[in-house]
Amino acid sequence: APAASGDEAEEAERHGKPITAPMVGTVFLSPEPGAKPFVKVGDTITEGQTVMLIEAMKTYNPVRATTGGKVLQILVGDSTPVEFGEELILVE
Repeated sequence: APAASGDEAEEAERHGKPITAPMVGTVFLSPEPGAKPFVKVGDTITEGQTVMLIEAMKTYNPVRATTGGKVLQILVGDSTPVEFGEELILVE
């Protein structure tokens, strides 16, 4: 049998609850270029906290945590396009 692809291996190791993109757009991890990011891996976040921004049609929309907990993984890079429902962060 062929070895599991990278995606399958990653899915098997993935734990935690995802925070997903509420819209299509470009994700930004900090409030402005050069500023520190809203959250880092290992941070503890609370429900409703802004964790990143999504720019759509020249408007910056906050992405708020749908759950509280420890940030396990940030699944997107800064200034990258995202789709509606795409997983952005995994929270313990």
